[in-house]
Amino acid sequence: MASFSFQIKSGGKGCALSHSRYVARQGYHAARGDLVLSGHGNLPAWTGGNPEVFWRAADEHERANGATYRELIIALPNELTGPPLLPLVSDLVHQLVGSRPYQYAVHSPRSSLEGEQNLHIHLMYSDRMSDGYERSPEQTFARFNAVYPWQGGCRKMSGGRTRMQVRDNLIAMRKLAADIQNAHLARQGYVVRVDHRSLREQGALRAPERHLGPGRVRRMSGTERAEYTAARGSGWPKPRVDSPSEGHSRSREPDGQVWGE
Repeated sequence: MASFSFQIKSGGKGCALSHSRYVARQGYHAARGDLVLSGHGNLPAWTGGNPEVFWRAADEHERANGATYRELIIALPNELTGPPLLPLVSDLVHQLVGSRPYQYAVHSPRSSLEGEQNLHIHLMYSDRMSDGYERSPEQTFARFNAVYPWQGGCRKMSGGRTRMQVRDNLIAMRKLAADIQNAHLARQGYVVRVDHRSLREQGALRAPERHLGPGRVRRMSGTERAEYTAARGSGWPKPRVDSPSEGHSRSREPDGQVWGE
């Protein structure tokens, strides 16, 4: 069975634009040389189709304790590189984000431990849903007015949810991401599948492997790397080792709400 990794994060005021440039590998981030695909969509007319304009406005006008963006980081099957990748990414983006403004990029770095391909997608999106009313950048990120919606900002899809609703939505998103990947694997004739469930839910007896960041891998001696690789070959799951900012599946809103598990 292929490995499955799904993380959801959020960014506060002042973080969206810089993170979008990291995701899109713009500026000095281009030196990483691992960008495979990128795109954006559902942007308001005032952006002129430029996601940087949208994220800059979010940083400027979103309320002080609000989230300027959500981000999904999803591992993708290496079997689906090449021509099958774009249809997979398109389905993930449109089924997980819907009509909300988004920007995505697929990265394919090599793992620090064994040099294996680490194919994954960063999917940034705004919770601000379009309702057909034209708004200025400032009004787009203002507080929603339920009585006179055209006088307030765009409504946030995540607004007013309980912790249990947030948890149930996260589980549903994880399952949907796995189902989409499995459908594309089957379409390409592969028998391998991913599973969104925890190891306990799958009935696996082994403990999950601890994440290794690139810094720790660099500090390992050749002998330690060989021993670790041999141990993994005996049945451990494969870790995500190349993205230090992607090593945590828990994230918190400024108000303390957990958006991960």
